[in-house]
Amino acid sequence: MRIQRKQSFYEKYVKRALDIVCSLLTIGVFWWLYAIIAIIVRIKMGSPVIFKQPRPGMIDPKTGRERIFDMYKFRSMTNEKDSNGNLLPDEQRLPAFGKMLRATSLDELPEAFNILKGEMSVIGPRPQLVRDMVFMTDKQRMRHTAKPGLSGLAQVMGRNAISWEDKLDWDLKYIKRISFLGDLKIILLTVKKVFIRKNMTESTDEIEVTDDYGDSLLKRGAVSQEKYDELQAYARKLLEERR
Repeated sequence: MRIQRKQSFYEKYVKRALDIVCSLLTIGVFWWLYAIIAIIVRIKMGSPVIFKQPRPGMIDPKTGRERIFDMYKFRSMTNEKDSNGNLLPDEQRLPAFGKMLRATSLDELPEAFNILKGEMSVIGPRPQLVRDMVFMTDKQRMRHTAKPGLSGLAQVMGRNAISWEDKLDWDLKYIKRISFLGDLKIILLTVKKVFIRKNMTESTDEIEVTDDYGDSLLKRGAVSQEKYDELQAYARKLLEERR
């Protein structure tokens, strides 16, 4: 099945121009903040300062497969290992400064360079991991007919506080009507959530979804262990192919 979607004039031309302007302004205005964070990360967590992670981008119409790119973030975890040389659990490698970077989303500032390069957009479906992408249905992969975003509709509607299926459904709703006013609304809601810290889905009994998509499906019995292992192997193969 060929996964494709017709783009509007705004999405194809205007949105890209706005992305370039926004990314250049961010880098130009906040260069000093990039420098300060980089220095502190280098002192507290060592090198490298920038963390690169492969993420699926837009689907290439020629191959029908997602283009995998390196998404940039400021490093927020150390490389501490146990006596056997294995990395410690994430929570043990996340120092106070790293938690602050994540809580304020300052760790995502380097993604402005992904936007400038045309790999991402300011607003779009948030790029997930390759091992999440391989478990998506063809309908869910329609989200990859739009550039992945620094923020998106799913993020302002709950982020990790909603289920994987709800998150992907919000992304599908976004790509049905991509517009300037819609993107502007998401930007304003994102600023509200980051700086005012008011979570629209906040409740006392809310549980944050942290499992990978495949793990979530396996736990619920939505995929068999055999299918799970097959798709995880496929994800590893996709990552090896780009090395």
